Amino acid sequence: MSKLITFEDFTKVDLRVGTIVEVNDFPEARLPAYQLAIDFGELGIKKSSAQITAFYTKEDLLNRQIVAVVNFPKKQIATFMSECLVLGAVNDKEVMLLNPEVKVKNGSTVS
Repeated sequence: MSKLITFEDFTKVDLRVGTIVEVNDFPEARLPAYQLAIDFGELGIKKSSAQITAFYTKEDLLNRQIVAVVNFPKKQIATFMSECLVLGAVNDKEVMLLNPEVKVKNGSTVS
């Protein structure tokens, strides 16, 4: 287990549901990845790089809802500026996306 945090620490993390509206290959990435554009409703569309090519095709991802951290600072990844962090569970070094069981409004908070 990682270092313990307080509930106050957790409340600083802004977790939101968004829908993937665009998926592109990312050949410049060090490890296989996609470039994603994700619609977070009132927060707008944010971009993210995600190393999820082992389990997902571009077609699988389009219009799929995901959970992401939306209040990290932007991060340069190769030639791409990532604006949020898509969350997933690691299974044998590969990432399986976290998502709501039923469709919810884009931008919905996760608590």
